[in-house]
Amino acid sequence: MPESLITSSAGIIASLAAVTSFFFFLEKKTEWKFFNYFPPLIFIYLIPVALSNSGIIPTQSPVYDFMGSSILPMFLVIMLLNVDIMATVRVMGKGVFVMLFGTLGVVVGAPIGFLLVKHGLGPEAWKGFAALAGSWIGGTGNMAAVAIAFDLDESTLDFGYAVIADNGVYLVWLPIMLASKNCARWFNKFTGVSKGRLEQMEKAAAELTKDKGKPEMRHYLYLAFFGFGVTALASWAASMLTPVPPVFSANTYKILIVTFAGIGLSFTRASKIPGSHALSMALVYLFVARMGAKADLSDLSTAVFWFLLGAFVWIFIHGAFLVGAAKVFKVDVHTAAIASAANIGGAASAPIVAAHHKPALVPVSILMALLGYAVGNPMAMLAGILCKLVG
Repeated sequence: MPESLITSSAGIIASLAAVTSFFFFLEKKTEWKFFNYFPPLIFIYLIPVALSNSGIIPTQSPVYDFMGSSILPMFLVIMLLNVDIMATVRVMGKGVFVMLFGTLGVVVGAPIGFLLVKHGLGPEAWKGFAALAGSWIGGTGNMAAVAIAFDLDESTLDFGYAVIADNGVYLVWLPIMLASKNCARWFNKFTGVSKGRLEQMEKAAAELTKDKGKPEMRHYLYLAFFGFGVTALASWAASMLTPVPPVFSANTYKILIVTFAGIGLSFTRASKIPGSHALSMALVYLFVARMGAKADLSDLSTAVFWFLLGAFVWIFIHGAFLVGAAKVFKVDVHTAAIASAANIGGAASAPIVAAHHKPALVPVSILMALLGYAVGNPMAMLAGILCKLVG
């Protein structure tokens, strides 16, 4: 491919930021319900794909490497500062176990789906399934982190297939989660949920206080210190550990260390720093645009069909685990739907499902999605290892 029109680091980042900000501006300005089913995330990935594959911006650049090695672990740290495990357990009660069983369904479903379709995929496709598991357990940030951990370059088709499957399944699964509200009476009778559970949960949710105050300049400096400080320490510690190919590389260790350090900091006063969630999510979406820019579609093949087929088998295994857990723990359809949305769609989708089912549970849905961020990296890596074993 000839030299791209925009090649400077500043120009590339400006292009990615322009795409990212435009679709959030459009969503806010128009308030179209269209974005409930086709969220900005889809376009934030696809538009840079078009820009890079048409020669406007490059598919390879040093600025992409810097974002992968330093910005990604940095935003993982500050994103995990918002995890409030104790509040999530207090409000959701047994609903947390339903979500974790849904997570287990993603881990178990990954190797089953991969086993069924691996004959149509390449030798590194297990890494794509691992990256998709990261998205389905936590969110897009986890997807990127797991890809980096397993040395899966975002320019490869295996990663591109994971993104296509992520969005393709989302377009089917989200309407199912929304429509499940209509089955509330049957579902609640099936699971044997107590009549007072919803009232207790809504009351607990109303007592949540999430306002950390208005962020000031010093708060962003604190966040930069924690983010880059932990990243530097994790890089150093990872370099001291012995790689175990093909699963455990220096990047694998680095992402795991960053994850557990971020969770640890969430129990300290660092979690009180204002602005951490907004800043981390802004960087997540900028990173999504970077992933799209690195995608090279010149060798797109029919393997995408097999990847999608495996993903659909996989998502219904997750659903089966979710329904089974709802039955065992006697929870309502609203909790089950929010738990699934917190896994599969993350912080972007869980509030949409919660607002449709029970608006009072929107804050809880965000807590559950943040819990998914916390467990997303290690559990997705386990799913990847299982896919490697059956491959």
